[in-house]
Amino acid sequence: MEPSGKEYYSFEEWLAWGEGVRAELYEGALIMMAPPTQRHQGMLSELHGQLWQFLKGKPCKVFPAPFGVRLSDDEDTVFEPDIVVVCDKSKLDGKVCNGAPDFVVEIVSPSTERLDRIYKYRKYQQAGVREYWVLDPKLNLLQAGVLMDGAYITTVYDAEDKAPVSVLEGCVIDLADVFSEE
Repeated sequence: MEPSGKEYYSFEEWLAWGEGVRAELYEGALIMMAPPTQRHQGMLSELHGQLWQFLKGKPCKVFPAPFGVRLSDDEDTVFEPDIVVVCDKSKLDGKVCNGAPDFVVEIVSPSTERLDRIYKYRKYQQAGVREYWVLDPKLNLLQAGVLMDGAYITTVYDAEDKAPVSVLEGCVIDLADVFSEE
């Protein structure tokens, strides 16, 4: 089953599309996802690898895209962030993360920049995602937001920095490797 051109879709319809459809829902509105670039996938692979190595044998789990996140069960919004870290296994149902993950990473592209920087930022903040990173491959910058008193406090890092993952004590990401174009 695939999207049919309607104006509003439910979470249940999104689930029924299966793995062959790359799409997100924002308050019922369909957002089709373009195939990622080689650079995007290289950054995703490196970041996922560093996080996976750090979390190996620990209770938190890291999931690369595509992996659905449904922040609230009373809303038809489902995102597929590039990276998701979940420490509360009760939020995992074998299909999606139900509720706020602990850590979310989005790698922006020209087609997703507004969605990632504005709409997802607001939704993640409201839902209580404890840390939200936005990586910009064009500028080789990371905006790392840590939730404090209901709002993100943001720090900007460049490709020469090592960025701490605040919600994963002791985890530091080498951004030179993440932004490397090799």
